[in-house]
Amino acid sequence: MAVEFCRVCSRELFQEILLHYSNMPKAAQNFPDAESVHHEEGADLTIRQCSGCGLVQLDGDPVPYYREVIRAAGISDVLRDSKTQQFTDFIDRFSLQGKKIIEIGCGRGEFLSLLEPLKISAHGIEHADDSVAHCRKQGLRVTKNYLDVGLLLPDGPFDAFFLLMFLEHMPDPNGALRALHDNLKPGAVGLIEVPNFDMMLRNRLFSEFIADHLLYFTADSLRTTLHINGFEVLDCGELRDAYVLAAVVRRRERLDISDFRDCQASLENELRRFIAGFGEGRVAIWGAGHQSLAVIALTQVASKIRYVVDAAPFKQWRFTPATHLAIVPPETLRLDPVDAVIVICGSYSDEVAGILRRDFDSRIAVAILRDFGLEPVP
Repeated sequence: MAVEFCRVCSRELFQEILLHYSNMPKAAQNFPDAESVHHEEGADLTIRQCSGCGLVQLDGDPVPYYREVIRAAGISDVLRDSKTQQFTDFIDRFSLQGKKIIEIGCGRGEFLSLLEPLKISAHGIEHADDSVAHCRKQGLRVTKNYLDVGLLLPDGPFDAFFLLMFLEHMPDPNGALRALHDNLKPGAVGLIEVPNFDMMLRNRLFSEFIADHLLYFTADSLRTTLHINGFEVLDCGELRDAYVLAAVVRRRERLDISDFRDCQASLENELRRFIAGFGEGRVAIWGAGHQSLAVIALTQVASKIRYVVDAAPFKQWRFTPATHLAIVPPETLRLDPVDAVIVICGSYSDEVAGILRRDFDSRIAVAILRDFGLEPVP
């Protein structure tokens, strides 16, 4: 059944297809034998692009074995040495010695076995029964399962993870990544590798499309996919003659902006001290923009302010929302003078302070609200 919406962002796919291939291999595994080859038929591949996030993808169904990781050729000595160094560098970078790392889709333990000597607690998850049995026979800690929403893995949560050349197979990458997110500790890090569609585009490698790979990630679309599923991308680069995109990620956590409250309390105290130096009703505020309105409301100084000055005619002779101070034109400073003016005008504050010093009584005390507090204007 053709998919009409993006597997990642749910926006519509462009109606115009990118490519259509007829009589393509149905899969990269399970080749026909002498008995079945006469009945074996090819399949059509339709390659389309999301109109929203730009991800290129097949619009058909996944291969029957998409939950299983199959590394047909195993790993060479060169690849083994390269991955061992990569894993060692990753563990050292994030001080993961003694911590728990899980490989998502560990196959027959080809990479998982490289982690065992690296002084970490290595775990894996794999769906294929024979692969799980093979891993366990080697003494590897492997759970038979597949990442679906709501799955809680035994031995979790984990400090780090590897997801290597598997994400591109997943018909529901969001569900898998969110399940992964939910099985990680706060601040957990990970390594994600996918085939590099940027390289395919550069080299026009039309032969890299295959039914097993539903998703074709550029660095940009990979970052988008990871961002919307709860991961910060720390870095993303090309490996193995640019055939592979490798992203190092961290589980996103809720921001801690509790210091905003401290800043608010500090500013309130500073404003009250400033106003107290002149007396209630002897201080005005210049600026009826959103920052000024918020400061007046949040610091609760409205009862001590004479009025609010603003040069915009459409605001004059109205009142500040919530705090109900009169908004008046600048001439009011001459008709109904005050002893001090607090300027809260964002990027226009210096310009307004200059106007006050040039056009109004020089005896008026002027202070600009900066990000660090009140700054007196000489």
